[in-house]
Amino acid sequence: MTHTDSILDPRIRDGVIAVARTAAAEILKVYDSEFDVVRKDDASPLTAADLASHRCILDGLHALTPDVPVLSEESTGIAAAERLGWRRLWIVDPLDGTREFVKRNGEFTVNIALVEDGVATFGVVLAPVTGVLWHGGARWGALRQQRDGTESAARVRAPAFAPLRVAASRSHRDARTATFIERMGEVEPVGLGSSLKFCAVADGGIDVYPRFGPTSEWDTAAAQAVLEGAGGAVLDLQGRPFRYNQRETILNGEFVALGDVSLPWREWAAV
Repeated sequence: MTHTDSILDPRIRDGVIAVARTAAAEILKVYDSEFDVVRKDDASPLTAADLASHRCILDGLHALTPDVPVLSEESTGIAAAERLGWRRLWIVDPLDGTREFVKRNGEFTVNIALVEDGVATFGVVLAPVTGVLWHGGARWGALRQQRDGTESAARVRAPAFAPLRVAASRSHRDARTATFIERMGEVEPVGLGSSLKFCAVADGGIDVYPRFGPTSEWDTAAAQAVLEGAGGAVLDLQGRPFRYNQRETILNGEFVALGDVSLPWREWAAV
């Protein structure tokens, strides 16, 4: 199987978008109510919205593509030996940014990615509160879809120019990120939660998103596809695009997400 053998067609594309919107409606039912928060084994928060979205997406994707397995953040019991045999799969984060959900600041998303031979070929990222949805991939370009279904092209800002807009935490920065940003020169920090940071790069609202802390494959796969469709990239510190479901672990390494790939990011990331 190669990229040219992708299963993606208009029916599946539109179906995945519909699944994401249905999941978002389930999330908003919880968001608009009083809800409990429990802690998973890694101390990350979990709500009824995560689980409702997870079930909705699994059911929807199975109906669309019954032969394609799903790896979700809320999946349990899938051994690495099993999933590493999957050449094609969906990688899903039913609710990316649960901490933002709990804070009720609206900066959380639904992420659904089609991965084929390790490559995130298509992604959907939806912000339930605004109803804005991004979808696309390197072969198809990227589109920004409003709640009413109207669409416009998503395109990175290239060439980028000073002040460079960089995704940065509002409340804290680790030392590595602080050094990276200092080396960039004149910058405009932008605070944003979840995979919305990647979408802001795809829209030209952010130029650079460095990440030196832990993330998982479902945090990045859908947004990488969208960003590549918009002309950008998600690269490890050796300059290689991220690949998925290729290792025993589902944890990502460090990365830089870029709109203008000609920026001297290696100089900024040098240890």
